[in-house]
Amino acid sequence: MKFHVDAWDPSYGVAFEAAAADGPQAQSSAQIQPDVELPAQAWRGVDAPAGLRPPGTVLVVDGVQRIDARVWATGDDGVTYPGVAASYAAGVVRCDLDRGAAAIATTRIERGLFTPFELAPPLVAGAVRYPAIRVSRGEPKDLALGVQRHMRALEVGVSGEERDDGDLLIVDGPLQERAHLPRALGYIKTHRVEYLPADLTAVVTGLRGGQRSPVFLLGTSWHRFAWYLRLPGPEGSPWAGIVRAECSADLLPADAIALAHLSAVTLPRFASSAYKDPRAPQNLIPIAGLERKLRAMLGDARLLHRALAKAAR
Repeated sequence: MKFHVDAWDPSYGVAFEAAAADGPQAQSSAQIQPDVELPAQAWRGVDAPAGLRPPGTVLVVDGVQRIDARVWATGDDGVTYPGVAASYAAGVVRCDLDRGAAAIATTRIERGLFTPFELAPPLVAGAVRYPAIRVSRGEPKDLALGVQRHMRALEVGVSGEERDDGDLLIVDGPLQERAHLPRALGYIKTHRVEYLPADLTAVVTGLRGGQRSPVFLLGTSWHRFAWYLRLPGPEGSPWAGIVRAECSADLLPADAIALAHLSAVTLPRFASSAYKDPRAPQNLIPIAGLERKLRAMLGDARLLHRALAKAAR
């Protein structure tokens, strides 16, 4: 069999989905139950209870991924299959709020050759090895989903390595496969669709810094409790500084509300500043630092692409 590596940089030809900085662009068809905490007609901005303190330890989990090369594998029968050679990494930042210190506690990196070709061997580029990982189809979106699933699985693996009693785990992105983790919050900083009707959305866009919306039940392909929170920062568009948090739907409503209160006194402490991060305040400081570390671990993209092309020849 033979491998062929596309000579183009793998970042070309990939559809770019711009972040919805000015708020969601479409209405979602998700199922909504808004009366978990307050009746819909009584929705208002919610302040955290007076005297509530954040947990002593907060763990922040994130992952990064990169397509190192687009490849084609041609079998002995002459049939050619598409694929991608990808690198992905995940890690945990441990934030000790009592001491005012934070450190990267765990990092892990993996690579893979994602292709529907069942007989594909590993792709070896110098000292770097890409084990073959089969995906069901070779469409670009299926290859991308394959990489995404394995990165999420890596995030799940590192999430449980640093837990202590009473800590809070914040996962960058939807909770989904990690909903079983205790005291865990999904953290979503980009809004592409509106989940709430117009009258409840008005409550969200009217939040003051540090306020949150009431908790609601959100159902798409999976169910979770969710709420919106405005981080402190300069005024801008109606959605400036708005993030969405979510927790497992298996929790009692009272426990979900308690986590929502906890998020309101915890997340604002990590909000970034515009002069340091163009995605401020939503791109939390621990997330930004972890992303820089993880991307460095992936290695030089140009050198890896050259090594892959040489290996294919």
